[in-house]
Amino acid sequence: MPDQSLPKARTPEASPGESEAAATHEGISRRRLLGTAGATGLVLGTAGAAVGYAAAPSEAAAPLTSLGTGRKMFHGKHQPGITDGLQARGHLVAFDLAAGAGRKEAAALLRRWSETARRLMAGEPSAHGDTDVARDAGPSSLTITFGFGHSFFARTGLEKQRPAALDPLPEFSSDHLDKNRSNGDLWVQIGANDALVAFHALRAIQKDAGRAARVRWQMNGFNRSPGATSHPMTARNLMGQIDGTRNPKPSEPDFDRRVFVPEKPENGQPAWMANGSYAVVRRIRMLLDDWEQLSVKAQEDVIGRRKSDGAALSGGTETTAMDLEKTDAKGNLVVPINAHARITRPDQNGGAAMLRRPFSFHDGIDADGVPDAGLLFICWQADPLRGFVPVQRKLDRGDALSQFIRHESSGLFAVPGGAAEGEYVGQKLLEG
Repeated sequence: MPDQSLPKARTPEASPGESEAAATHEGISRRRLLGTAGATGLVLGTAGAAVGYAAAPSEAAAPLTSLGTGRKMFHGKHQPGITDGLQARGHLVAFDLAAGAGRKEAAALLRRWSETARRLMAGEPSAHGDTDVARDAGPSSLTITFGFGHSFFARTGLEKQRPAALDPLPEFSSDHLDKNRSNGDLWVQIGANDALVAFHALRAIQKDAGRAARVRWQMNGFNRSPGATSHPMTARNLMGQIDGTRNPKPSEPDFDRRVFVPEKPENGQPAWMANGSYAVVRRIRMLLDDWEQLSVKAQEDVIGRRKSDGAALSGGTETTAMDLEKTDAKGNLVVPINAHARITRPDQNGGAAMLRRPFSFHDGIDADGVPDAGLLFICWQADPLRGFVPVQRKLDRGDALSQFIRHESSGLFAVPGGAAEGEYVGQKLLEG
């Protein structure tokens, strides 16, 4: 028999609006599991394009027994999973519409997906054929985000509604892209602070696709678990480097302008993209064997920051502004001219910036003993032609990090604004 002391969080009778109750030493009450709104921590980091990490979620300092209580809202001005803090587990999956499926089938699919996302993010089971994988868990800060690829619009007869900002990304000299693991008609991002909750959502989304769409590619990622450090701090990537210090922050006056399409779209943006954003998704393999042969000093020169605490090589703490002109006793620049952190600074790229929210990945070890590991790079911006593209072009021309990474897949997706109560994601596009 099941352990009756476990919280029964995933039951349809629970009200999403119930308030938080105190947790006992033995467990967490059902009300708290369904009623606690997870803190919406924002990634903090360098606005770079190749490697980046973000600050751990603000709930990182909470006891592990409360992980399941974190809850994000499905309905809102923006879709979830953009400005929320990093989650411990993630899945990225792209779908292509099935042969013969068009606008009508796409609308029905987005309606199903939105309802499933709403239910799962509230800690409820999916409406049809729930697998019970997450039966004993709370929402665990689950977020589910939906986007449209360039090819979606021709498949649905909506070419006139396709944003110019969704034009295919240019080719970069450092690209080694696998077309079978790139792009797609539809894109779904899933994140949670519990691996079973995240898998449960992935399985539900796949089942909901039915005959309307088939999986094109799927990738799995992870981040540091909340509570793994003594206090919230910027995470490290698989190269061991603290990375993610200068991401744009919501307190900055131009944050919304950089990350989201305005309420009243301009510059040719279609009305249905109001409050939306564009996601660039890149699978970036890290050549860890080569990287780990470098001395710590050589690694720091490649990045432009100290490995121990993330501070710029010019001095100070992690958040101290980098002094790009500082030289050593021999007159050499302290932050090398081709250092990754120097090249990716917004003030070195005409203000170009993006909100990075990545996952690490490790997909096994090759026959020759080389790890297939790196970064599932995801960045958000109001216009990728002004955000990702100019920075990546500059990196392509001389970033010291380039010889230690390889871009293996790529995608660009239009992510509409959040759905209001009673609506589904993309409704303004599909029914407008």
